[in-house]
Order: sequence, then C-alpha cells, then structure tokens
Amino acid sequence: MKIYTQIVGNTASPHWAEATQSIEKEYIDLDHWSAQKSRLVATGSLGNTYAISLDRGRRLNDGDIIYYSAQEGRAVVIRIALDEVMIVTLDPERMGSVERLLTSAVELGHALGNQHWPAVVRGAQVYVPLSIDRKVMESVMKSHPIEGIEYEFRPGSEIIPYLSPHELRRLFGGTTEHYHHDHQHNEHHRTHSDHKIHAHKKD
Repeated sequence: MKIYTQIVGNTASPHWAEATQSIEKEYIDLDHWSAQKSRLVATGSLGNTYAISLDRGRRLNDGDIIYYSAQEGRAVVIRIALDEVMIVTLDPERMGSVERLLTSAVELGHALGNQHWPAVVRGAQVYVPLSIDRKVMESVMKSHPIEGIEYEFRPGSEIIPYLSPHELRRLFGGTTEHYHHDHQHNEHHRTHSDHKIHAHKKD
C-alpha cells in the first residue's frame, strides 16, 4: 500500500481551487479528532484506501490535497467535519444590574477556566468548542447554575460566518480555512448583531 507523506496543497488556495475545479476529486472524510493524527489509514469517497504518514506534529487541515495528477485528472482531498460549539449567552436584561452581570461573567469565566476550555467572546456570547463528550459538557454547565445565562450546542459549520479567521483558529485549530474561504464574502454583508444566534438552555 502506498503511503502518502506530503501535503501537496490546499483547495482554499486560489491556485489549487482552480487546479482541482474540473478534475475528479476523491474525498477522505475525517472528524476533528481523526484529523489531529499524523498517521492514519482511511477510506476515500470512491472506496480507495489511503495510508497517511506525516511528520510528527503535523496535522491535516480541511481542504488538504494528499495526491494530485493533472495527467490523470484526479486529486485526493481531505474533508474535515467540524465539531459542535457550545454557545453561552449572558442576558443583561435578566441580570437587572451591572453588578449581577459582572458576577455572572466572572463565575462563567471561572467555570470554563477550571475545565481549561478554550473560548471566544463576542458581545454577550461565549463560544466554546466541543472539547470533550457533549454530555460531560452539559453536566459541567448544570453543576454551575449561573444566574442569567443560557446555552446551546450548534454545528461548527453554522458558526463560521459570525467569527473572524483568528477566532475560528482558536475554536477549531486549522480545520476551518477552507470553510471560511467559502463563507468569507458573507462577512462583508452581515453583522454579528443582525444575525445573533439565540441560545436556549437545555434542561
């Protein structure tokens, strides 16, 4: 079995987007956790098996091309499904006072910090990637009943239009570059406040 040890390019690049546009592409679909591995064996969308062995510390990103042949008119492309994101919303109207709002914000920061969860803050919302099992994260949130907050889980792909590239890298590492390339034109026409995601606490 051939072992693929190099990343040829990435479809987020204009050059490679054009080069692979009209050729046959076989996709290797990975979840976020599998993409962290530098060595793996995976089956592509056309049924072919690929052994991938990258340098230690190197990981796969969405859109990475591990094989390309203009003569064959064929490329093999990595496609990564983004994890869910927990969205925590602090509702100032429910707090009633600045003091209560600050207290809840500090308590939330303390709860998230104790778990060592990365987070991105945008306005009154905090975005936290699904770093462990969802049920465990729900249990942690329920064990910290903080006044005036609501939370829900949303697919990572739905979050992309609302955040900047560096915020996305904090949530997902490098796996969102291709997704953001597809959605970045929306950011010129949308604002976060116009498209605020309303969170509802799960019981």
